[in-house]
Amino acid sequence: MLITRMKRKDMSHSATKETLNPFEIAQKQVKTACDRLNADPAVYEILKSPQRVLEVTFPVKLDNGTVKTFTGYRSQHNNAVGPYKGGVRFHPNVNLDEVKALSIWMTIKCCVAGIPYGGGKGGITLDPRDYSEAELERISRAYSEAISPLIGEKIDIPAPDVNTNGKIMSWMVDAYENIVKKSAPGVFTGKPVEFGGSLARTEATGYGVNFAAVQALEKLGKDVKGATYAIQGFGNVGYHTGYYAHKAGAKIVAVSTVDVAIYNENGLDMEALFKEYQANGFITNKAGYGKEISNAELLALDVDVLAPCALENQLTSENAGKVRAKIVVEGANGPTTPEADAILRQNGVLVVPDILANCGGVVVSYFEWVQNLQGYYWEFDEVQEKETVVLRRAFRDIWNLAQEYDVDLRTASYMMSIRRVEKAMKLRGWY
Repeated sequence: MLITRMKRKDMSHSATKETLNPFEIAQKQVKTACDRLNADPAVYEILKSPQRVLEVTFPVKLDNGTVKTFTGYRSQHNNAVGPYKGGVRFHPNVNLDEVKALSIWMTIKCCVAGIPYGGGKGGITLDPRDYSEAELERISRAYSEAISPLIGEKIDIPAPDVNTNGKIMSWMVDAYENIVKKSAPGVFTGKPVEFGGSLARTEATGYGVNFAAVQALEKLGKDVKGATYAIQGFGNVGYHTGYYAHKAGAKIVAVSTVDVAIYNENGLDMEALFKEYQANGFITNKAGYGKEISNAELLALDVDVLAPCALENQLTSENAGKVRAKIVVEGANGPTTPEADAILRQNGVLVVPDILANCGGVVVSYFEWVQNLQGYYWEFDEVQEKETVVLRRAFRDIWNLAQEYDVDLRTASYMMSIRRVEKAMKLRGWY
């Protein structure tokens, strides 16, 4: 009995603390929206956990002749609306709770965009910088083979995510096709154009993040021309966010990578940064673009738009009060904790949530999938025009819903999405 009391006390204590567990955060966000909608309790009961989670281990021979066993995951959250859809990431912090959370967010994101997908997510626990390209190819192929029983063109369609790209997707497609003994280009999206990929896919997420920022600026009566941006994470998403912001006339004053954060109050030389990124796949400050600052300093800069485009849990109760940006546009998945959300809203910071801001990637992944299935491919401008139509409609509908219910954009996004998946589950007779 004493042990039971102690456990209850500990649980009660932990409940008062801010959680950084992404799965618990995702569940909390779903519960908030369900409660606000006064949804049937069955809806939250179904949506709070993935339908299926796969954990795999597989051996890979390294270049030095030794064998190393890797752990990979695939979480399939909900397929009421359509096949599971979501990326595969390579990162040392990949774990079960992370991919479960990300798969929930993908369900919500797909329904926010109004495309016929449910949520999935996967990853391998590793630091890709520790392996050669040949080793990464063998790892990618082994992972694809390991999850092959649970994926398919109309079952579960993975895509690139953190530290993965079109080349890796090509390896995975080839490995999958060797297993199923048939052509199946639509089983993975985010592929190179030469291998069934869609034009404008590489640019899609960052294009969408900046488009969300532009719309948010308009709602605050500001023009993107001359607006100041700080971008945390200058990978594919951050790069293209910066590219389209710069193209629209914004002034990017700060960017960061894993290794360096650079600040120039007069605006960074973005053309030079773009060239360095295109040449090397990363940026440095060897050319002296600006003053080197810490990540904490970047997040606290007085700018119009702060775009966290790195990893989850970047804005927490510890630092949210220091944010001076007028708008936070989430290029990354889950960069803001619920506690941070509350602080930002109290301080008048407009947050455009990940599931709305960065859904451009999955929108164009959907377009790629459609093109794969029909064997007919669209031009770059056509893809981007179609993406713009979807993103504008999603932002408009969610903004209006937020005004109607007097909630923040994240809650409104969840409400919009849950309404859609709720209807699909009801029609299927799931509750």
